[in-house]
Amino acid sequence: MAWTSGGTSDLAAALGGNLLERGETGFDEARGTWNGRFDRRPDLIALCTSTDDVKAAVDFARENGIRLSVKGGGHSYAGNSVADGGLLIDLSSMKSINIDAEARTATVAAGVTCGGLDAVTQQRGLATPTPTVSSVGVIGAALGGGTGYLSRKYGLTLDNVAAADIVTADGKHLRVSTDDHPDLFWAIRGGGGNFGVVTTLDLGLHDVGPQVLSGQIIYPFDDAVEHLRFYRRFMEDAPEELQCYAFCFRAPSIDLFPAEVHGKPVLDFAVCHQDPDAVSVVQPLRELGSVVLDTVGPHPYVQTQTAFDANLPKGRRYLSRAHNLGAITDDAIDAMVEHVPRMAGALTAAYLDPLGGAISRVRTDATAYAGRSSRFGFHIIAGWLQPDEDESVIAWASEFAAAMAEEANGGVYVNLIADDELDRVPAAYGPNLRRLQELKRKWDPENIFASNHNIAPS
Repeated sequence: MAWTSGGTSDLAAALGGNLLERGETGFDEARGTWNGRFDRRPDLIALCTSTDDVKAAVDFARENGIRLSVKGGGHSYAGNSVADGGLLIDLSSMKSINIDAEARTATVAAGVTCGGLDAVTQQRGLATPTPTVSSVGVIGAALGGGTGYLSRKYGLTLDNVAAADIVTADGKHLRVSTDDHPDLFWAIRGGGGNFGVVTTLDLGLHDVGPQVLSGQIIYPFDDAVEHLRFYRRFMEDAPEELQCYAFCFRAPSIDLFPAEVHGKPVLDFAVCHQDPDAVSVVQPLRELGSVVLDTVGPHPYVQTQTAFDANLPKGRRYLSRAHNLGAITDDAIDAMVEHVPRMAGALTAAYLDPLGGAISRVRTDATAYAGRSSRFGFHIIAGWLQPDEDESVIAWASEFAAAMAEEANGGVYVNLIADDELDRVPAAYGPNLRRLQELKRKWDPENIFASNHNIAPS
């Protein structure tokens, strides 16, 4: 360790929260993350409860020249939330949410999860686009992008950010927006955690719920070619109020599914329309053949937002592979039909995520997020239980991703880049990379904030 016991005493005294060292009660719990593939051990954990705590922790790391990592929701596919050694800034206790119903905004602290935000905003019939797993941190998602059921209508999470509080590498607390430090505000909307520790976001809210039309329409995978080609046409004309993911996974051996499909691949159209009465819009997806399961109906938006939680439990082993697509080509469909039946991993799924709409109406250079022209995202979430499965599951996922790469446009959503493919970070930023590198040099020239999908200072 590069610091002295006196130095840690000073940091502990400066924190409103606790400072944990290895072996202390709560240390192992605090260093835990959603992805069980990673078992990383910092030297110190600062349990921050305020922006002042974050300032003290950043100053300590900079002055002592030690590694710094930052954990909000802890949902990083690449394990970036916690680093080996150094100081971990744990933001998970910062859970305040302040709603201004008249201004239709929510001020969200760094430890707030998507489920926590939805629970509060839906009390007023409001929501903002966030991912569809409730334990994901709102700010972590927003710093990279943030896609979800509402994104085709209202954009990415980051498109709804009006202002932010951030602690920069020099320990300053800044309020950033289009009027204040606009260059830094531009960078954090897509540039991840490269430019500082964001402690609050002001997010715009929209009329959503409390009821929406949602659910899953599941077919046997046998007719996937025909069904996916229909889906491709269907989404071309679908209203922006409708989102429909095309999921592929193995049907679990539970009573909800007929015994004849247990363990077999299925094709799942997971839908959400903001109008709970829009049954006719979704109806064509229900008439493609013999349905395994159809749960579409009026449901609370908060329930819709938690529907995938059980399939992605904390502590299991996960790997991400992703691509941006300009279109769903016939060859892409053929690649899915070839690889899905050989799917490896008990929790594995692969899906198509329709983009476009409000996402594509924002200029590529308006924020750091560069995937505006992509029409779909493709994502493999490989999930499994035991370390001895690592080789076979990762090999399958990598082979599938390589096949889909031939049909992709070269871009990738930065939040989905795995730990073993960090060379793809430049592809996530495309034409915005040079500006991000220059801003990194301005705001973090020593690359203190490096435990992320790192942008090196130019």
